[in-house]
Amino acid sequence: MSEHQQEHTEQVDIAIVGAGMVGMTLACLLADSGLRVRVIEARDSDRQSLIDAEQQQRNNDFDNRVSALTIASQQILSHASAWPLMQTMRVTPYTRMDVWDGEGSGNIQFNCHELQESCLGHIVENRVTLAALYQASLNIPAIEWQSGSRLTGLSECDAECDAESLDPSRTLTFDDGSSLKARLVIAADGAMSNTRRLADLPMWEWDYGHHAIVTTVHIAEGHQHTCWQRFTDDGPLAFLPVSGSDDQHGSIVWSTSPDHAKALMELDDDAFCQALERAIEGRLGKVSAPQPRMSVPLRQRHASRYVQAGFAAIGDAAHTIHPLAGQGVNLGLLDAAVLAEVILDARANGESWQSDYVLHRYQRQRQGENLKMAASMEGFKRLFATEAPVPRLLRNVGMSLMNRTPMVKNHIVQQAMGLSGNLPRFARRS
Repeated sequence: MSEHQQEHTEQVDIAIVGAGMVGMTLACLLADSGLRVRVIEARDSDRQSLIDAEQQQRNNDFDNRVSALTIASQQILSHASAWPLMQTMRVTPYTRMDVWDGEGSGNIQFNCHELQESCLGHIVENRVTLAALYQASLNIPAIEWQSGSRLTGLSECDAECDAESLDPSRTLTFDDGSSLKARLVIAADGAMSNTRRLADLPMWEWDYGHHAIVTTVHIAEGHQHTCWQRFTDDGPLAFLPVSGSDDQHGSIVWSTSPDHAKALMELDDDAFCQALERAIEGRLGKVSAPQPRMSVPLRQRHASRYVQAGFAAIGDAAHTIHPLAGQGVNLGLLDAAVLAEVILDARANGESWQSDYVLHRYQRQRQGENLKMAASMEGFKRLFATEAPVPRLLRNVGMSLMNRTPMVKNHIVQQAMGLSGNLPRFARRS
């Protein structure tokens, strides 16, 4: 069932439920903490099997799920020992961003050379990041792996939670009848987190009224190492560069109304590519050879609190936002970096690192930043969804004016790259 067989109720320091990018990053950042970390994965596979499966899939096609990783995320993944491995697989740097209003004349371009940077970030398939994190974790003895386990119960924190004690503070029970005790439980199991539900963390949630169609297509004129994004009244369409044996593939994220998404999903491949080519205004030449499409309903979720004594939620288990700026995974990686920093610093200072008091430091640093990003994405969505002539005129004038104001434009792109603000040390350049 797992790399580590359970014969009785074991005790670990930290149990991370969910072996996705954010959970695995946190585990790897805690490599030198001296803590015993258990990663719990619902799939019944060991890490090497998952690495091999990702390699085989990568040889056959692109992953439709990609992330626009910032420079800050690159630093975090470097500290997690994953980034050098990712570079041997498939990462695509992008040097420019071209954003325009499809219903007007507004446009703005960002170029890494204006900031004396080699790139603005990297587009990376999620399976590449995951495979690298799994590989890195194999070299960290403190990380244990438990697979094929679905969490069915989570006890409330016991009396030891706020004391510096060797006793674990929570009990996890699984569908096979086994159990595990942990001083700190981390929910890293995604937007529909069962762990968060068992911990009874309240959520704010609402529907964006958008579905996102994702796929990878061939583009005749090549991606030019540029992220292309067109805003329409129905929603944003993003073409993100991905490179295999050539530079003629783009990963698309087309956010649109549910009815329009349904109609697009019902088209055959040729008709879909023609619609896509029209939507991007022909800027990338003929669009062809799409991989299987997925349509995903978009909802915003945000936990009213991220922590309890002996419990913390990170990444999509704590918050999800609209994908129009590609910031979702970056926010999750920053969660992991801040939480690792809080735990390590508290441990170094002899504090009860699993206590509610200490864990609130993580919540204070991340909840406000995540809410700010969520509000910004909601504002963008509403601004570009309106058909009223005055807001439409103002957004076009504003975009064009910003494009001619280097100081403002560079400040925005530096924030988007993760080069400014109060960053955790794992996200800073050395």
